Amino acid sequence: MNKGQKLSVAARREENWGWFMIAPTIIGLIILNLWPFVQTLYASFCEHLGFGHYKFIGLQNYIDMFSNVEFWKATWNTVFFCILTVPVGIALALFVAILLNAKVKFKGGFRTIFFLPLVCAPAAVAMVWRWLFNGEYGILNQMLGVKIQWITDPKTAIIAIAIVSIWSSIGYDAVLLLAGLQNISKSYYEAADIDGASKVTQFFHITIPMISPTLFSVLIMRLMASMKVYDLIYMMADETNPALVDMQSLMYLFYRSSFVSGERGYGSAIVIWTVFLIGAVTIIQFIGQKKWVNYDV
Repeated sequence: MNKGQKLSVAARREENWGWFMIAPTIIGLIILNLWPFVQTLYASFCEHLGFGHYKFIGLQNYIDMFSNVEFWKATWNTVFFCILTVPVGIALALFVAILLNAKVKFKGGFRTIFFLPLVCAPAAVAMVWRWLFNGEYGILNQMLGVKIQWITDPKTAIIAIAIVSIWSSIGYDAVLLLAGLQNISKSYYEAADIDGASKVTQFFHITIPMISPTLFSVLIMRLMASMKVYDLIYMMADETNPALVDMQSLMYLFYRSSFVSGERGYGSAIVIWTVFLIGAVTIIQFIGQKKWVNYDV
């Protein structure tokens, strides 16, 4: 066996070992992600008969879904929730990251404080905020001197949910953005100071372009999380809440359709629609990122 053949055999053996090492992950993705999605896609064209049995009915679930006013209301609630939470949440996270990146005392403590909401149990978070938003004896109303039914008023219910979502996620996003800020060389700012650039100019011409890849990643994750919101609505509202229709998301409507009403085929159609929305938004983001994300620094 010549030298070239030995190298080829060694390269093939190394490649086989590589496939062997990633095989558990690939198998897990197929079993836990790909196959359930295929099952959901099939179920969306079926009527659930109970005990795992389905009857194929074609596009009827989608026809019923697109003709349902409650479905379109849930779609708008999901989109509106993203509009409320994503821009404000990322802007506040970037502001917190900049503060944490500055030369301040107890920096590690502040990072822990901002990151703490993420590790708290969602049920505990929801219970605390339900107490804060209580229209009769809530702390927020007492501080503002008003009497607003934050969770039961259709005009404020989704805003209250958005506030809790932003508060819960700001620490995680700030930590990611902080990592991006710490990778920026100080020489850029020193050169800008010599040229007489203001702090605002440095922010928009140095900071934003340098952390744009991290900002893009945070944007994708936050949009996906906002479009799949369910737990906060489930734990902060109940079936008797008069504002439920005005605050329920697509995922909450899926829960009600599949596990309350027992219409799992219809619920699967809602999931497929949500996946389509997430995919469309992600594609638009990847197309648009060519204009503002800078990978060359």
